[in-house]
Amino acid sequence: VWVPVTGLYWLLTGNFEAANLVVGLLLGLGAAALIRPSRRPVAWRRLPGALLAGVQYVVILLVDLARSGVQVTRIVLSPALPIRPGIVAIPSGCESELATALSAHAITVTPGEMVVEIGEDGVMYTHCLDAAAAAQQLGEAQAMRRKLLQRIFE
Repeated sequence: VWVPVTGLYWLLTGNFEAANLVVGLLLGLGAAALIRPSRRPVAWRRLPGALLAGVQYVVILLVDLARSGVQVTRIVLSPALPIRPGIVAIPSGCESELATALSAHAITVTPGEMVVEIGEDGVMYTHCLDAAAAAQQLGEAQAMRRKLLQRIFE
């Protein structure tokens, strides 16, 4: 686990000085120490479907990022600044903490939305620039993420 994390850090920073290489190595080793290894055997029959769902998840995330980026740009550049901020409660519906965390991450990296808290019951409280418009969209998007994450992890 630590090797890909370290390599990804180095690639993303683009800084290959000795000090940065050491920082990347320490971060990779730290991440590996925090992640519990899975004790479940790999279900080889399930693997192609899980990989396809993973690719779909990434594509949907990238499309959402682009679409939301354009929407936020329009809002910010508008002289009227048409925002109606608020907090929207979105049930994660995910059975694992990892799937809930990935759902929260997908929401947070999308411009204009940020998960500010995850309740004990798995409800993600999300700040939105336009709460009324986002309520339905976020619910539908979460249903799609939940479906894909179940195919990936279960």
